[in-house]
Amino acid sequence: MGKNGSPAFPEKDTYKIGEVAARAEVEPYVLRYWETEFPALQPTKSEHGQRLYRRQDVETVLTIKRLLYEEGFTIAGARKRLEGGYGSPAAEPAPPPAAAPPALPSTPNGAAARATLAAVRAELAALLTLLSRR
Repeated sequence: MGKNGSPAFPEKDTYKIGEVAARAEVEPYVLRYWETEFPALQPTKSEHGQRLYRRQDVETVLTIKRLLYEEGFTIAGARKRLEGGYGSPAAEPAPPPAAAPPALPSTPNGAAARATLAAVRAELAALLTLLSRR
């Protein structure tokens, strides 16, 4: 067993996209998308056109996932972080959680603000669903 009770990741020279996707717990299409967004992630291709990730590529994938999913970076922010624009990814601790937003007043305007926020939240959720299907 590897870290966190996960199965040990085999030590070899190259890994196929399915192996890397399983290790990172993302879908293969996510890895293909990240290849277009992160210059640091450029797996080679076999003579049959299959992506072959080196150990360094697998570590880059895991770093990208951590930056995006755990630390809350945008794609552009994670790209800059990987390129050294924000310092080494492991050098800085994650920022502390943001303070809770102030409560909205319980006035008619407060109810309107809550309704507007609920509509914005629903729209963002719909966009996220749409983007995750690509």
